[in-house]
Amino acid sequence: MKLFLLLSFIALALLEAYGFTAETDMQALLGVTCGRRLKRVTHLNLENLSLDGVISPSIGNLSFLISLDLNGNSFGGTIPQEVGNLFRLEYLDMGINSLRGQVPNSLYNCSRLSSLRLDYNHLGGSVSSEIGSLTKLVDLNLYRNNLSGKLPASLGNLTSLNQLTLSYNKLEGEIPGDLAKLTRLEDLQLVSNNFSGVFPPAIYNLSSLNYLGLAYNNFLGRLRPDFGVLLPNLITCNLGRNYLTGVIPTTITNISTLQRLGMNENSLTGSIPSTFGEIPNLKWLLLSSNSLGSDSSSRDFEFLTSLTNCTQLEKLAVGWNRLGGDFPVDISNLSSNLIALEVGGNLISGSIPHDIGNLISLQTLTFDQNMLYGPLPTSLGKLLNLRVVTLSSNRLSGEVPSFISNFTMLETLDLANNSFQGMVPPSLGKCSNLLHLRMDSNQLEGEIPREITQIQRLILLDMSGNSLVGSLPEDIGKLEKLITLAVADNKLSGKLPQSIGKCLTMEYLYLEGNSFDGDVPDMKRLVGLKEVDLSKNNLSGGIPEYLANFSKLEYLNLSFNKFNGRVPIFQNTTMVSIFGNKDLCGGVKEFQLNPCLTQEPLAEAKRSSHLKKIAVGVGVGVAFILLMLLVALIWFRKRKNNKQTSDPTSSSAALEVFHEKISYGDLRNATNGFSESNMVGSGSFGTVFKAFLPSGENDVVAVKVLNMQRRGAMKSFMAECTSLKDVRHRNLVKLLTACSSIDFQGNEFRALVYEFMPNGSMDTWLHPEDVKEPSRTLTLLERLNIAVDVASALDYLHVHCHEPIAHCDLKPSNILLDDDLTAHVSDFGLARLLIKFDQESFFSQLTSAGVRGTVGYAAPEYGMGAQPSVHGDVYSFGVLLLEMFTGKRPSDELFGGDFTLISYTKSALPERVLDIADKSILDSGLRVGFPVAECLALILNVGLRCGEESPMNRLATSEAAKELVSIRERFFKATRTVRR
Repeated sequence: MKLFLLLSFIALALLEAYGFTAETDMQALLGVTCGRRLKRVTHLNLENLSLDGVISPSIGNLSFLISLDLNGNSFGGTIPQEVGNLFRLEYLDMGINSLRGQVPNSLYNCSRLSSLRLDYNHLGGSVSSEIGSLTKLVDLNLYRNNLSGKLPASLGNLTSLNQLTLSYNKLEGEIPGDLAKLTRLEDLQLVSNNFSGVFPPAIYNLSSLNYLGLAYNNFLGRLRPDFGVLLPNLITCNLGRNYLTGVIPTTITNISTLQRLGMNENSLTGSIPSTFGEIPNLKWLLLSSNSLGSDSSSRDFEFLTSLTNCTQLEKLAVGWNRLGGDFPVDISNLSSNLIALEVGGNLISGSIPHDIGNLISLQTLTFDQNMLYGPLPTSLGKLLNLRVVTLSSNRLSGEVPSFISNFTMLETLDLANNSFQGMVPPSLGKCSNLLHLRMDSNQLEGEIPREITQIQRLILLDMSGNSLVGSLPEDIGKLEKLITLAVADNKLSGKLPQSIGKCLTMEYLYLEGNSFDGDVPDMKRLVGLKEVDLSKNNLSGGIPEYLANFSKLEYLNLSFNKFNGRVPIFQNTTMVSIFGNKDLCGGVKEFQLNPCLTQEPLAEAKRSSHLKKIAVGVGVGVAFILLMLLVALIWFRKRKNNKQTSDPTSSSAALEVFHEKISYGDLRNATNGFSESNMVGSGSFGTVFKAFLPSGENDVVAVKVLNMQRRGAMKSFMAECTSLKDVRHRNLVKLLTACSSIDFQGNEFRALVYEFMPNGSMDTWLHPEDVKEPSRTLTLLERLNIAVDVASALDYLHVHCHEPIAHCDLKPSNILLDDDLTAHVSDFGLARLLIKFDQESFFSQLTSAGVRGTVGYAAPEYGMGAQPSVHGDVYSFGVLLLEMFTGKRPSDELFGGDFTLISYTKSALPERVLDIADKSILDSGLRVGFPVAECLALILNVGLRCGEESPMNRLATSEAAKELVSIRERFFKATRTVRR
């Protein structure tokens, strides 16, 4: 009895040390168990009691302890070395605490341990090789710590192990082969570490495995074809986010116990096995972000038909693969338990199946970045449990259905980059749980409904790129949690509502490209703003001073408004754009604005006196000026004919290069008064006419008349004159002369006279559907000849010219064809002499032109402010090559987001090159097959290498020209062989 009281006292003392008092001793003693014979403490269970402090070394005195459970508390410090004295210990759980330091080596003295759980702590160091001494371990859980280093081979000694959990640490290296000895292992979790090497061969020996987690590591290589035979008892298999390659082993579908399979975010290829439907209990099939499928075959979805047998299926994720063909209607017959259906980022065409509403449990629906078309089916309105709907970047059309208001649990609605029409339904206001609403880049009209402001949980609202009218709702400030507001590029007008200053969480504000007017509302409380774009509106008044004090601001665009007055002192001017506000002054010198003038009022008496003095001074001054003008006029007339201008950028200096000039009257007569019947084309800065000169060897010419009202037209004129004055190459258009004059109404007139190209631009040959009278089809060989011509011209401009020249706007409409279909590069309106490159002039030119080159052809670095270079031309040439041989413009509606002409081509090479080739080439009587497929693959590969993202990785034009010539020679030889 005394011994029992003593043991009770010790236990109570321990409990009091961890925050308990005598008032709770009876409750605490419920966690203490003593042996019947010796009355010593054998089990101490203190889990989930909110205890904190450190674990006392005195714990080592409880030498009869068999079980110690401290799980779910807040103990800090380290694990006491004295725990190693508990040699009778079989169960130790210190999980879910805040323990630090390393696992003490003394712990490995507890050789009777069958369960060691230290999960959810901050333990560091490596897994000691001494772990192999705990040969009776059945459960080892070190989940979510900071363990590092390699796994010791001694883990193979733990042959009784049933569960091994090491996920969410920093372990690395290969999995030791000794793990193959753990034949009783049922649960192996190594998720989210830095393990590497091939898929661990040792795992194939663990036939008892029920749960296998290897996701978020760096494993690579192929899975064995007999995967499902060797691991027949798997219930969950998670191999996602690694670098696995090859095909999905068909034997996986033999694992009848399988419920969850995750192989997403790898590099798997081939088809998805059509036998997945034979797994009766399958709940999760996660295969997204691989390269599965063939891009176009209807067989890509055969697996879907079989999945209709999986009545317990809850998640199906096959997005971001290469699945093609029409959307199968079988998708509507999938399990009614389906919660998530993710097929975005493929090449799926057709319409959304009408009976999609059968999937009544659906919460996540992602069909984005495919080629789906048509309206949304009405049955979609039955899916009342939807939380995420992502349909962006398709070709969907029709009105945005009002049944969306049925989705009261909806959190994300993304309809961006489609062809939806009509009005934004006011019923959206009923979706009170919406967090993200994207309807940008559609054809929506009407006003932004006020009901949108009722969605007070909204953090992202994007309606940019539509045709919305009216003003921003006055009570937009009700959206107090809004982080991003984007309504750019619409037809909105009126004053910006003052309530916008109440959106205190705002970080991104995009209102550019509208007709908003008036002052900027008070937004001084929006101190978290990171990006603000108010450009291309009619905003007026002063630029608010407080904007210069926003410490998180990274981008501010106020260009092309009507702001006036002093510019605030911004510390970082590179993030601020104020172009196109002519009444601004002051600011830092980098803005190059005029100083702000301050005029002090004059007293009336002084003003009267000054007026008299001014009157006398003016009279004398006028007489002196008249005399000086007379002298200057005589001097100017003497020197006019002999004087060479010192300004190389002046119009007259540019025209000095021509021996013969032509008058406005001559050009007017030659073009029949610039009649529409003589017009052969138009561009960014002017119109091109066919002209008939009365004499001379070039009696038929092309006259480009610049629109001098167009901002940047004069700089375009100067660029062409300067670039072409000394260049001579058979594949460059020849500039014959120019005209710098005034027309019969006294307006400034500028024109350039070129050789006439009777076969027009290559654009009309590549895309005959855009012209009234299409030309015949260009053959493969003719296109290849044109590609060689253009590459030769660029090589001359970049390397062999008197000074390197960057064209800066290479595209099919700027490639002209003569009688023999020889290509001539034209339109040097954006060209730059690289040695004499003037950055300010260039960006001024680009601003006036609206874009840096042409969207789709311009190199990506130009969009980030990079200087013009030969590398930019190479990128444009790469896109041009791909367009010539696929027949697809880079702006084709097929492309959107990250899916471009380049990625489209890359995904098809080399096996499916004929699938993406311009059908007019294949229909031109050419024998399809070798050498056509090989030739096309080689040409498109040159285009891809020219279109690399990094400028330094792109081919030089000389190399591209040589490779194209080589391809042409191989094509000649091969076709001759075929004919024989």
